[in-house]
Amino acid sequence: MNRKKLQKLTDTLTKNCKHFNKFEVKCLIKLYYNLVGDIIERQGVVNGLDRNAFRNFLHVTFGMTDDMIMDRVFRGFDKDNDGCVSVSEWVYGLSLFLRGTLEEKMKYCFEVFDLNGDGFISKEEMFHMLKNSLLKQPSEEDPDEGIKDLVEITLKKMDHDHDGKLSFSDYEQAVREETLLLEAFGPCLPDPKVKKDIVTLARGLEHRSRH
Repeated sequence: MNRKKLQKLTDTLTKNCKHFNKFEVKCLIKLYYNLVGDIIERQGVVNGLDRNAFRNFLHVTFGMTDDMIMDRVFRGFDKDNDGCVSVSEWVYGLSLFLRGTLEEKMKYCFEVFDLNGDGFISKEEMFHMLKNSLLKQPSEEDPDEGIKDLVEITLKKMDHDHDGKLSFSDYEQAVREETLLLEAFGPCLPDPKVKKDIVTLARGLEHRSRH
């Protein structure tokens, strides 16, 4: 991408980007095209960051290992559901992912955990996610029973209207009372220690490209 195009794209994306300044947006655009360039070398023409490349990025950069959650994070970024993360989806997605307000993060996490998109986190969805994210411990007890108990405990704590599932209102109230419940069903946000690394990584690319 030539300098003029990069500048124009940076200006456009910075206007609508809440949490990154112009320099950071420019760095993230360069990082995006670096990642896309790697895919093009392997596969030829692409429309953006595909699911595999994006999941690999989450794994390498943020240490994410839960396949189901990474898949849901990808869907959270891929707003138009075309199977690829475009450069604008990338910048706006990372803006929320790395620096979002509590309100933005609650909405994002709820969407990640609402597996079927019906506006509720059901017992089945909780069970599925907790079973997937908890370490498999070899024991004589039936692990599913332990997870069912955990689902019941979680519901008791978070289901304020006692209808056996979590609405966004239930979830929001619980998280406001106890912020640790934001990622109650699996890690779908970066570790705070890693937050700075993405911009450092992008700035490193910016620095290298000047020399």
